[in-house]
Formats: sequence, C-alpha cells, structure tokens
Amino acid sequence: MDENKRFVTGLDVGTENVRAVIATVNKDGEFAIVGYNEGKSGGMRKGIPANLTGPAEAIDKMLGDAERMGGVDVRNAYVSINGSTVMSTLSSGMIAVGAAEHEITGEDIMRVEDVAVSGRIPANRDVLDVVPLEYALDGQGGIKDPLGMAGARLEMRALVISALTPNCENLRRAMMAADVKAERLVPSVVAAAKAVLSDRQRENGVAVVDMGAATTSVAVYEEGDLQYVGVVPAGSNNVTNDLAIVLAIDPDLAEEIKTRFITGDFDSEKSVAIKVGKNGERTFERKEVEEVVKARLTEIFGEVRKKLKAAKYDQRLPEGIVLVGGGAKMRDIELFAKQILEAAVKIGAPTGLRGVADAVEKTEFATAVGLVMLAAEDGQYGEATSSKKGLKKVGKNKGEKKSGLFKKIFSKF
Repeated sequence: MDENKRFVTGLDVGTENVRAVIATVNKDGEFAIVGYNEGKSGGMRKGIPANLTGPAEAIDKMLGDAERMGGVDVRNAYVSINGSTVMSTLSSGMIAVGAAEHEITGEDIMRVEDVAVSGRIPANRDVLDVVPLEYALDGQGGIKDPLGMAGARLEMRALVISALTPNCENLRRAMMAADVKAERLVPSVVAAAKAVLSDRQRENGVAVVDMGAATTSVAVYEEGDLQYVGVVPAGSNNVTNDLAIVLAIDPDLAEEIKTRFITGDFDSEKSVAIKVGKNGERTFERKEVEEVVKARLTEIFGEVRKKLKAAKYDQRLPEGIVLVGGGAKMRDIELFAKQILEAAVKIGAPTGLRGVADAVEKTEFATAVGLVMLAAEDGQYGEATSSKKGLKKVGKNKGEKKSGLFKKIFSKF
C-alpha cells in the first residue's frame, strides 16, 4: 500500500453482528474499500453494551481480519450507536453579535450553537451531533449558512441528536478495550442514510428505516437536512424468537424458517407444509408460521409509523421510505412494510463504490459504509502503515488472543 495514502474505518457494532469496513482515501477525497469483515457480536442488548468484554472481543476479532485484508493498523474509527435512548430534539438559540454591519464569523456560529444546546439537553445525555436547520439574521430567516453575512442578531434553529451518557461512555470503553479510539459515535440509521440516499431524496423528503436484530431506527430527511431520529426497541430477532416460542423449536431452526420460507406477501391461503431440518424432520403449516411473523412485523412497522406521526411526516414523504439493515433481507419485506406505512418502500444498499466493493454493497453493510463515508468527509484519517497488529492476531491461537484481550481490558480500567 502507498505509505502516503490515508485510510478511514467504520465499525457497525450491533446486538447480533459487528461489521467493519476500511477504505483508503486519495488526495482528491475519493475512497476505495480495501478491507471488510463481519461476524457475531457479544455483550450487547438492544443496541447498548451489557458488558465490556463481549463487544471488545468481537470488535478485536472483526478488525483483525479486516486489517489483514487492507494491510493497515487501525487505531481510530467511526462507530455506530443504537438503542432506544438515541433521540432527536428541536432546539433554538439567539445571540447579539454587534452592530448591524458586523460580519458573521465562525466563532459567532459556534456561540449560537452553544446557546441552542446549553440547558436544552439534560446533563445525563451526550450530544452526538447538532444539525443546523435554519439561521436568521435580524429577524430574516431561511438562511442556510450565515458565514460572511452582516447583521446584529444571529438566531439558529437546530436538531440536536443525543444519547444517554452511560451508554456512550461504555461503548467508548469497549472500543478502548479493543485498542481502538471511537473518534465519533453516529446513530446507525444516520450512517446508513449517508450510504444509501441521494441528494434529491434528502431534498424532497424521505425516511430511512434501519431494521436491525434488536432495534429498528428511523431517520427523516427534508430540504437536505436531517429532521428527526427515533428508535423502536424491537427488530428481526423478535420475529425469530416468536417463531421459536410458538412452534416450540430452537432459535436456529426458527431463523431457517424465517429466511427460507417467509415472504412479504403473506399468502396465507396456501396452507401448505413447510419441511425444515435434516431430512425434513420437522413439518409446519405455512399459515401458522405466517401468522406469527405477520403479527410481529405489524407491531414493529406500526411503531415505526407512530414515530413518523410524532415527527409529523406520516404520509408526507414524496421519496417514500428506504429500508436497510439485516432485517431488510427478509424476502419481499418491503411489500408488507408498504401496506402498514402506506408509503412507497424500497430496499436500500450502498452502490457505486470502488475497491473490493461487491461484498459491502449489501443492505446489511449500509451503516458500516456510511460510517466510512462520514469519516472521509470529516477528514478523520488514520495513518496507512503496515498492519503489524493485524499480523500478530493471525499468528495467535484462540486462547492466546482471548488472554491478551482480557489483559488489555483490565490494564485500562
């Protein structure tokens, strides 16, 4: 690899899976995927860490293989955050900047942003992002960027994205235990939107629904800006668990039924038998299976619609809804979502990528790819060096790797 080439890393740390994507960035800002990996997560419940060792071990393993592929040593990354405590809040602020001919500076914009956030967000929440929606100068609104304009009074209306501080801090600590710094925590649905939406969709009005294993996140865009973020504490694993309980089978068999036989049209008139397991050892009626899945999906997308109604965007999105995430892999799920949400729904995935892109141009990789794109946009690069750390991991056996990880964890805390 060119030693002068910069690279960026995205880590999608989910309840069920961890996905890592590494990309190089050239001097023109163009990036190419050079490494990726995915595997089972650990120690996560509904999008938040339940302990440190589980997520740290999963992150360590996923990054090790991705580093080896890309030939780099990752020390910092953009990381996804999820969970029902992630939320958006509309806020506003106003400052006096001087005489009428005063030229607005970057410092003025930072001051009004501080005023918009200060006192509006509880002390037990971390601010993840502040999205300026509109500025006003001396009462004249509709300004997107006031830098260099003249005025005496600067006002700002913004969307503040936040999450509970303990959840943010524990995710950062899990990253530290894996010897990686979380440069920025980004809501998974916001990162996914970066990877799958066009400028036209953001301008006209669109929602992204990220259906993960344990949570389903919603983000709404209009006039080019993020307008709302919310999280439903249920996901595709709830469907699997319902099947396991009702059919009295183990979750692996329930997952097989869900992925192999369920389609979003739910044609229950066909009450035919479903045979699963080795040599077709178990048989179930399709109608019974579909009723279980349909009931849970109705609940999940019903809650998504409530989020859209709360944001005042229900049936007000010309570009419809883009469905992403591991849960979006269920066959024809967009057909069912369309019925519940009463809007156009399509499956979204990253496209047009360079490098080893085929493996990550999938809906389940939308968040990880979006994190890489955001890191490149923000200029948060790592130094492209030989991956000594990754090569060491390859040489370790499983016991040695685990022992080394625990030493790393306990040495930090």
